[in-house]
Amino acid sequence: MTINGFLSGVIFALSWVIALIFLKFWKRSADRLFAIFAVSFFLLGIERVILVLCASDAEAHGYVYGIRLVAFALIVIGIVQKNLQARR
Repeated sequence: MTINGFLSGVIFALSWVIALIFLKFWKRSADRLFAIFAVSFFLLGIERVILVLCASDAEAHGYVYGIRLVAFALIVIGIVQKNLQARR
């Protein structure tokens, strides 16, 4: 196992821990922003698993960046929705 594989595993585990924390906050508050953050961190964790399981040049493929794009787009959408909701 290389150091990149190890670090990807750590990032995967921590991403899912963060997602579970956001799910707990969502369950307590029913705030959609926490649910969106949880889904985003789950996606980022899955993206790390794909990087490890695929070839070392997996980042050159579009689907890895597609997963990241969806995760970060969800975060931006959640923040924008929260700010628009606060103005009302």
